[in-house]
Amino acid sequence: MKISTILDKIDGNQLFVPAFQREYVWKRDDAKQLIDSLVKEYPTGTMLTWETANPPELKGPHKYSEKQGAVKLLLDGQQRVTTLYMLINGDIPPYYTAPEIMNDTRGLYVNVETLELLYYMKTRMENNPSWQNITDVFRGKVSAFDLQAKYAEIGKALEMDDLKRLNDNINAITRIKEREFPEQTIPVKASIREAIDIFYKVNASGVALTDAELALAQISGYWPQARDRFKAKLVALEKEGYVFKLDFIVYVLLGCLFHIGSDMKKLHDAENGEQIRAAWDRLDKQVLDYVVNLMRTNAFVDHTAEINSPYALVPIIVYCFDKEGTHLTDAEIRKMVKWFFYSQVRARYVSQLPQKLDRDLRTVAESPQPFDALLQVIAEESGRLEILPTEFVGRAVQHPLFSMMRWYFKSRGAVCFTTGMSLRRNMGSKYQLERDHIFPYSKLKEKGYGEGNRIKYALAQELTNRAILTQIANRQKSDEPASDYLKPVKTSFPKALELQCIPEDEDLWSIDNYEMFLEERRKILAKHLNTFLDQITATEITVAPVSLEEMIAEGESDELEFKSTLRWDMREATVNKKLEEVIMKSVAAFANSGGGTLLIGVGDNGDVLGLEPDYQSLDGADRDKFELHLRNLLNQQFGTGFVTSKVSIKFHSIGDKEVCQIVSAAAKEPVILKAKDRNGQQTEKFYARSGNSSQEIPLSEMSAYIKERFHS
Repeated sequence: MKISTILDKIDGNQLFVPAFQREYVWKRDDAKQLIDSLVKEYPTGTMLTWETANPPELKGPHKYSEKQGAVKLLLDGQQRVTTLYMLINGDIPPYYTAPEIMNDTRGLYVNVETLELLYYMKTRMENNPSWQNITDVFRGKVSAFDLQAKYAEIGKALEMDDLKRLNDNINAITRIKEREFPEQTIPVKASIREAIDIFYKVNASGVALTDAELALAQISGYWPQARDRFKAKLVALEKEGYVFKLDFIVYVLLGCLFHIGSDMKKLHDAENGEQIRAAWDRLDKQVLDYVVNLMRTNAFVDHTAEINSPYALVPIIVYCFDKEGTHLTDAEIRKMVKWFFYSQVRARYVSQLPQKLDRDLRTVAESPQPFDALLQVIAEESGRLEILPTEFVGRAVQHPLFSMMRWYFKSRGAVCFTTGMSLRRNMGSKYQLERDHIFPYSKLKEKGYGEGNRIKYALAQELTNRAILTQIANRQKSDEPASDYLKPVKTSFPKALELQCIPEDEDLWSIDNYEMFLEERRKILAKHLNTFLDQITATEITVAPVSLEEMIAEGESDELEFKSTLRWDMREATVNKKLEEVIMKSVAAFANSGGGTLLIGVGDNGDVLGLEPDYQSLDGADRDKFELHLRNLLNQQFGTGFVTSKVSIKFHSIGDKEVCQIVSAAAKEPVILKAKDRNGQQTEKFYARSGNSSQEIPLSEMSAYIKERFHS
């Protein structure tokens, strides 16, 4: 389809964008690269559309009527199409509102002499006729002859060859509208679910959408109002200083419904519709507001800008959600806040977010004292909880210790040095908090702390050289020496310096003693922060269960064995029932020894393979059918009584794969395995664990083993 036709169909209500599509997120460089590729006639990708007489909710004001018949929806390529619409027409397309345009990519300029593309730069483009707004070029407002007059105004005469080159380049731009976008079409007969599945597969092969965005697309397919409901809440929270993205809401829903953070596909099924609506209703009307108020009141967090990872709020939200709307006790709040502070100081969620949420949300669901257990995890992974003075060395305000410092100051009732106003949330933008150099950088630079010395520059920018002021105070403060700045503060607000942990020894305020000042303030801050964190509440040492990931990482042992599949032969790519006998052998061996765990869906080397091959071998079965088949095998082999009392079966998600865990307790009587030999004759065998494998005990040794194991 020609680009001009695509844009006409958008204006003519013939091509729409479904509501489950995300906002416009392309950046200016993306837009520039697209136009550059089109000018050079490079490939620019395809467009995926869907013709349907039963469309989902549409973006924009247009409401579908059955009288329209089948309409065409744009599923893939809408970022490119939106870019072209804005650059060619100069307007936002009708399916978007201004707040949905994350980056306005209009205002691209083209050099009509060289076809170079840039966004407006006054120094290069002012009074230079070569640079023209590309939208004006597309609209036919730029011609070589018009430019000839403009060049003449700046004293440059154009020859015929110059005019021809300008004309060719202008035509190269305008011809973009006649370029074809290859179109792939999903047929009319496809259902909404099928169309979204295709949308998912197309986007999953690239990096355009996150897993959370793809999950939101699926949710919007079976709950059309979801995106608007979520966005309305985000707007309300933003007014309170808590700024989140839609991804955050999806992680919250996944955590509340499934206590995991990694398997977004669990939200894809339309069967979740009623459950998600109910969960969101409670989150929207009660839980999210409750958590925001808790964080502001008890953790002194007035803005999410103070948090290094807002995803630390997910376990807190899930915990409050699990409480069924009842308010937390003082002890619960204190433990939660203490864990939150350490999650920030020790940067719990700055990497491996889904995996860490998996572990932490499982703890929230299973532990009687979840925040004690979660704090233990941070202590184990970080090596310590205590903050050392050396941790401040060279750390800038972007480091989480600065946020911790700010929360602590607010908890003490610290005040602005100039206005005397509390550092707690103040009304009006001019009273927002800013971080100010105590020793002005201009003075430090004169002393050799400039960019030429990386180590000294880091010391000049160190967070211990910062005080926290209101914006109005910071604007009024000049680059006066630290001693001239701090002495009046000591007089006007006698407690102000102590409340912000600033050394009050005036000798340290001399710029010659700058590094001594830093060293002293580091000690004061470390001491005060550790005392503050310790005294929030006492936490108990909990016995945290070993996670499945940790078990797998330890490798096979006499109590742990891995099996790739239950019945699917990976090498031969077919069902192999001999593999089922191997599973039974392992269960029997554990029972005849001290008990143990068998993991199905994990390779010998610890790679998580998942259960999908086994599911497919059972005619595309799911977890329930797999478990039924496994239990039937166990019951036939060992009897219902043994399976009920000695065998436990659980399923776990690791990333996007499922693993089956079979825990076999130690049996009180010998467990004999019935199997067929090579001739098909029924035989009885006795297995036990030997190291990390299940070994058959020879008849000659069986009596002694049974006597020692079962009758000693």
